[in-house]
Amino acid sequence: MAKVAREMVERAGVNVDELLELLVANAAAELTTFYYYTILRANLIGLEGEGLKAITEAARIEDRNHFEALFPRIYELGGSLPANMKDFHDASACPPAALPRDPTVHSILEVLVEAERCAVRGYTHICSITAGKDHRTYDLSLAILHEEVEHESWFSEFLGEGPSGHFDRRGPNSPFVDKFMR
Repeated sequence: MAKVAREMVERAGVNVDELLELLVANAAAELTTFYYYTILRANLIGLEGEGLKAITEAARIEDRNHFEALFPRIYELGGSLPANMKDFHDASACPPAALPRDPTVHSILEVLVEAERCAVRGYTHICSITAGKDHRTYDLSLAILHEEVEHESWFSEFLGEGPSGHFDRRGPNSPFVDKFMR
């Protein structure tokens, strides 16, 4: 644990225990979303589904990267991940992005966009409580937020909610979070 890191964040007025609870819950959401998106992607079939597979794969890999970037910060602040995977799954900040009973492309898209909207809400909240107080957690959460907003935009366009101005990325995944994974 980085003892001074926790001390400085506490001194800045952040409730570190509350922050750790949020970080663990969002890390759980990222890892479980990675798992569920694997299943959702496999069920994107047919002409409509094929066009969504690449975007779903990009979001899936980036969610795994978000988990990988979050867990070191949890430990730096004196926290830890649950020892039991079931407990970790159940601590998720977002509901499971599970395959719908009627797995049409449209119903899968609704699951995907709602998962991203939950993530946007979660990271916006973390940014709000760490802004100007915990620079490292804020920077990490803001980087993840940038990617989650793009994911939501990709899926909402396919639902016909209008243009977002975002495009599928060409190149490496996690352009905003990459610096936290080195």
